[in-house]
Amino acid sequence: MAFQKAVKGTALIGGGAIATVFGLSQFSQYRNKHGALVQVQAAEGAPVRKDHIPSREQQILALQTSGEFDVLVIGGGATGCGCALDAATRGLKTALLERDDFSSGTSSRSTKLIHGGVRYLQKAIMKLDFEQYRMVKEALEERANLMQSAPHLSAPLPIMLPIYKWWQLPYYWVGIKLYDLVAGSQCLKSSYVLTKDRALELFPMLRKDKLVGAIVYYDGQHNDARMNLAIALTAARYGAATANYTEVRHLLKSGDTGTGTGTGRQRVCGVRCRDVLTGKEFDVRAKCVINATGPFTDSVRKMDDQEVPNICQPSAGVHIVMPGYYSPDNMGLLDPATSDGRVIFFLPWEKMTIAGTTDSPTDVTSHPIPTEEDINFILSEVRNYLGSDVEVRRGDVLAAWSGIRPLVTNPDSKDTQSLSRNHVVTVSDSGLITIAGGKWTTYRAMARDTIDTAVRVHNLQAGSCQTMGLQLEGAQDWSPTLYIRLVQDYGLESEVAQHLASTYGDKAFEVAKIAQVTGKRWPIVGKRLVSEFPYIEAEVVYGVKEYARTAVDIISRRTRLAFLNVQAAEEALPRVVDIMGKELNWCEQKKKEQLEAAKTFLYYEMGYKVKTDQLTHSSEISLVPSDIERYKKRFHMFDKDKKGFITILDVQRVLQSISVQIDENTLHEILSEVDLNKNGQVELNEFLQLMSAIQKGRVSGSRLAVLMKSAEENLRRRQAIPVDRSGGGL
Repeated sequence: MAFQKAVKGTALIGGGAIATVFGLSQFSQYRNKHGALVQVQAAEGAPVRKDHIPSREQQILALQTSGEFDVLVIGGGATGCGCALDAATRGLKTALLERDDFSSGTSSRSTKLIHGGVRYLQKAIMKLDFEQYRMVKEALEERANLMQSAPHLSAPLPIMLPIYKWWQLPYYWVGIKLYDLVAGSQCLKSSYVLTKDRALELFPMLRKDKLVGAIVYYDGQHNDARMNLAIALTAARYGAATANYTEVRHLLKSGDTGTGTGTGRQRVCGVRCRDVLTGKEFDVRAKCVINATGPFTDSVRKMDDQEVPNICQPSAGVHIVMPGYYSPDNMGLLDPATSDGRVIFFLPWEKMTIAGTTDSPTDVTSHPIPTEEDINFILSEVRNYLGSDVEVRRGDVLAAWSGIRPLVTNPDSKDTQSLSRNHVVTVSDSGLITIAGGKWTTYRAMARDTIDTAVRVHNLQAGSCQTMGLQLEGAQDWSPTLYIRLVQDYGLESEVAQHLASTYGDKAFEVAKIAQVTGKRWPIVGKRLVSEFPYIEAEVVYGVKEYARTAVDIISRRTRLAFLNVQAAEEALPRVVDIMGKELNWCEQKKKEQLEAAKTFLYYEMGYKVKTDQLTHSSEISLVPSDIERYKKRFHMFDKDKKGFITILDVQRVLQSISVQIDENTLHEILSEVDLNKNGQVELNEFLQLMSAIQKGRVSGSRLAVLMKSAEENLRRRQAIPVDRSGGGL
């Protein structure tokens, strides 16, 4: 097998003294000019951008009837969709196949940062490592381009490095200033030093003792799944036949009869694939096949050659989501050196807080399921940085997931921490091109290098790369004030309008047009899926147009509900399934299957299991006697008949006495959260286990506990009102 490492982009805008250290200052001016020239080419020479996006059914038909493609990409993550977009905008006949949904793997489970890599620059300087420096330089250029390509999906984010030792202040200050310097003219905002008082003013949750000061620098943040989808949709608009839920069964080689058993020096000439939704199999022929499957890179390479050595060593990063009050609205926190050497980050995102770690070796054959040990480690690190007056509770973990980073390494290496995210492009003896490694930020450069290699190796007739400066789906007519027009023209809530504008860009108007009338004075349109999040029912309908085909697609990638709050996502599921059922003509059995599949996804992959495990049959009741008596008294206010358990009827009776109405379905959901036996009733022991878990901080936000406490207080107030009227009587 011929092994070719792609030529890295020599992105050296700015650079100054750092570029001179590596002897590269002569390229700085050239790269500036080249960047501008490419944008002119993109404006003048790109293929026509379609006004509409073909339906999935039309895309499947195109794959079967369009003859031989120039380029066929396997993988619908950021890199794969980037390759399809790059190829399509060069005028190549392009196809893309994804066995699941777009961004269903690594690309939707990132840290949500668009960054150059501060710690990689540190390694480059300390070790005079040219490759590391060049990777950071390229990533910073791509950071700027990505944020310009989809401004509605991305924004600069200030990130604080808290300093607890005086010697660290000049050390980190120099490093961060070098980071600004390498970014040159594309530096988002200049970094700065904060005094202790100012740091606490901006990040009041921060631990105060021993704090010396802080340094703030800027990177980008984005909605990763929506960004991935924007790339896929843009590729479709430029003519690429893109299809999700289309699985590659095996590779086709010249001379094959369709069995995939070609031998010798035969060339890869396409794939045998299967439409997962219908079960139909068909061949797709192509001059060039590209493997862009991230952590599953080696499985596709072994379809080509069983003897090929592995080049991908995955690394898992666990993330948890906590309420927004754990961090300021617009300030992240990062520590590049935790107690065990991993990076800990603490970032605001979608009005919540993401906390997580990086670099833990994993096995891609298993589902990326976060464990209780992972979550507790992150919580312990979070406690190290927050003040003692902020109680970090296990019950405040609203969602948890594990993302796999496909690092490229020597198969014998076991230390992922010492590896950068450089990408490599390989070409097998049969012509299969593989793009592996890299990171989210550099997806465009990875795609450029891959298509450059495809054009060279397979003698394809194509223009130069057109994607620098190319605006992605929703970006063309977006502006920061677009949401105001949504409020004024359609009568949407301001929060919902802002969400639609920042999610769909200029396509938010298409969502607003199909939003249902609420029947209220305000908002006029836009029925929410769940009350505490700005996602509306119209997004489910629009999501189907964006190739969503399962309930999981909607709750996790068209909206981000599953990543923000698994319980809220579960509450929204019945309505999501009903709407999708109407759009896709699902029968009742299909709707039931979708509901169960989505619940399984939430349970295992989004942390619902470890959340519900906090309240089990074996949970201890560690309450003092006075608390036990108090909670028993509260329980017996509902259990008037001394049955030892309460049902929906008991709760309804108490609520009716205090003039509170809650519909029966909601009450059923509230009780089922605590009903360990799943027998439709909450027993006294289950209630005491719940209250004990709440006291320990393992459970928070229990609706039953809040409801019962509120009802008890309401009844007490009513009983305290004197019956006799003052002023006499008859």
